[in-house]
Amino acid sequence: MPVADGVLWLRLPLPMALDHVNIYALDDGDGWTLVDGGLFSRRTVAIWERLLAGPLQGRPVKRVILTHHHPDHVGMVGWFQSRGAEVLATRTAWLYARMLVLDVQDRPSAEAMTFYRRAGVTEAELARRAAERPFNFADVVAPMPVGITRLVEGQTLLAAGREWTVRLGQGHAPDHATLWADDGLVLGGDQLLPGISANIGVYPTEPDADPLTEWLTSCERFQGLADDRQLILPGHKLPFTGLPFRLVQMIENHTSALGRLVEHLGQPRAAQECFLPLFKRDVSASEQGLALVEAVAHLNCLLGRGMVKRSLSVGGAWLWERV
Repeated sequence: MPVADGVLWLRLPLPMALDHVNIYALDDGDGWTLVDGGLFSRRTVAIWERLLAGPLQGRPVKRVILTHHHPDHVGMVGWFQSRGAEVLATRTAWLYARMLVLDVQDRPSAEAMTFYRRAGVTEAELARRAAERPFNFADVVAPMPVGITRLVEGQTLLAAGREWTVRLGQGHAPDHATLWADDGLVLGGDQLLPGISANIGVYPTEPDADPLTEWLTSCERFQGLADDRQLILPGHKLPFTGLPFRLVQMIENHTSALGRLVEHLGQPRAAQECFLPLFKRDVSASEQGLALVEAVAHLNCLLGRGMVKRSLSVGGAWLWERV
């Protein structure tokens, strides 16, 4: 559906609890600029073929802007590039995506197994993971040809009759691109979401990272750009206004979670034992993976602030305790 002059909002299905991703098509007259692409699958390809022939009126997709490297956003980008589209992305987002597409593993790496053990995953769960093929980007992301146009902080570009300024966020994904138009439209990707919190996770590729501090710093920086008149077009859920208040909510959500977590760490606990104070509810089996990486992110943040310490258990798990 149209959400602004020259901007179409498309919603594509995802096979998970968060069951959709938002894509935006920017009308450039002789063709389209897309913002993200959805997961790569036969179903998504068929949907895109219908969209191209229908709402996009048979005009070509000339450019695809990638907000960040996660598969629900980058999955179809290589498919469009193979059909002639120019890809615009931050260097970090493109390198991450292409590296992960090429890194196909039949079993979890030794580093991944160490990460899970350090997080306190049970021996039974470790054995199950070790015997199964892990998720691979190549399962849901199309091959990515070499060659992009790089997006950088402060850069401007023209699309849908507007000038957009690129502003980079951190925390959910490195160098996540958001685009701010001169008329108050903002393409927020997963950096600016309504009602739900973007996952802030630590992964085996960088087990001691502190993405939560980067996220909070980005939210504070965006406060200087936000006003109530802007219409935010997010990567999930509904377009929204009231960004200044939403940024306050996003900061307070994690600040309060850190406070609850410190209280919980009056005795040594593994990351796997920290879900309830962080999320204030039981975590279902399907959510365990995202919950685990987010728990580690909060613990690493507290460690960086000098508020907790950690030691290795006999079984090889980090045990965290408040100082």
